[in-house]
Amino acid sequence: MEKERIKNKNAKVAVIGLGYVGLPHALEISKAGFEVFGIDIKKERVDMLGKGKSYIGDISDSDIGEALNSGKFLPFNDFEPLKEADIVMICVPTPLDKYKLPDISCIKNSSKKIAEYLHNDQLIILESTTYPGTTEEVVKPILEKTGLKCGIDFNLAFAPERIDPGNKIPFSDIAKVVGGITKECGEIAVFFYSQFLKHVCPVSSARTAEMTKILENTFRLVNISMVNELALLCGKMGIDIWEVIEAAKTKPYGFMPFYPSPKVGGHCIPLDPFYLSYKAREHNFWARFIELAGEINEQMPHYVITRVNYALNQSKKAINGSKILVWGVAYKKNINDSRESAAYDIISGLIKKGAAVDFYDTFIDQIEVEGEKLHSVKLLRENDYGELKNYDLVLILTDHDADYGKIAENSNLVVDTKNAIKSREYKNIYRL
Repeated sequence: MEKERIKNKNAKVAVIGLGYVGLPHALEISKAGFEVFGIDIKKERVDMLGKGKSYIGDISDSDIGEALNSGKFLPFNDFEPLKEADIVMICVPTPLDKYKLPDISCIKNSSKKIAEYLHNDQLIILESTTYPGTTEEVVKPILEKTGLKCGIDFNLAFAPERIDPGNKIPFSDIAKVVGGITKECGEIAVFFYSQFLKHVCPVSSARTAEMTKILENTFRLVNISMVNELALLCGKMGIDIWEVIEAAKTKPYGFMPFYPSPKVGGHCIPLDPFYLSYKAREHNFWARFIELAGEINEQMPHYVITRVNYALNQSKKAINGSKILVWGVAYKKNINDSRESAAYDIISGLIKKGAAVDFYDTFIDQIEVEGEKLHSVKLLRENDYGELKNYDLVLILTDHDADYGKIAENSNLVVDTKNAIKSREYKNIYRL
């Protein structure tokens, strides 16, 4: 592809997958002046976008409306626009199955669709997080079945997404790592991203870029799991882990704070390291840190239920028959995303033990647990903290912005997994 076509914004871009990754990319690229075809197999998403409605917390209706009115963003429920696209970005989900094995079926299916429309000089970019080697070993062969050759007839690169829901850093300020299958593939992809991002970091290969994203999230999983293990130990020793972390933070070098969690949630950290663990076994290598971190992470919901049981026992109550309010079901504060949230395992466990469980979340109205739909209670929509007295225990799983002093004052018991209640003066608070 001629760089001049990209520089002049004459290149047309197709983004496959309009979720938390694809939609922000599509809007940012259209804002830079490129014509963008947004493609998603979920018709309800495309219909909402066509009406100027957003389904993602970080993107407003006005953002969608502005993109539509510019004429630079067009949502589609089919793959026909691929025949006009000069650049195609794959931004589809890469979940794990119930055995913690990678499911890259969406990448494969998207690659097959692209192959149907593949033509000379196209640039194909995979953004979905996956194990090292996917771009070269999975996507490339599918595309080359057309008879076109990578690095000669078309370009192929990997550039991992770095979307962080709720983070207010401007999209264009987040550095993009880019690695091509060939040197030329990498150069054209870097040139494209440089048109709308301030910082682009080229690396020597797609495999290096794939490993970079896995390293970023493995680093977080391992460290959060390590702190969770220390939190379990501190609980047995009668030490406040939160106080320990605050004290350790005063060291000006050699320490980075990580905090206990009822379970690492979201679309990246609890999933991505297992892509590397899976790939490592192909090389007769066992990623023991990753496996151990995963084990600790999966144990945390059970430990939270144990803390709830302990807190109730201290008041001569049992979980069976107790009324419990779960405060927050999003996987982190101030977002409307509950993917891989600890709330699912914990609420399920509490219900199985006989508790009557409600939840309250300012950003999420409904979740489904064990096939049953649960709706957020309305008590604090009217800022009535007094209704917390109706519950035997309030379990804080997500520290959305709120007056936690009032929560402490108006609750019979609180299990606080996020250290949201800072004061140690309250006697009805139990922490991780």
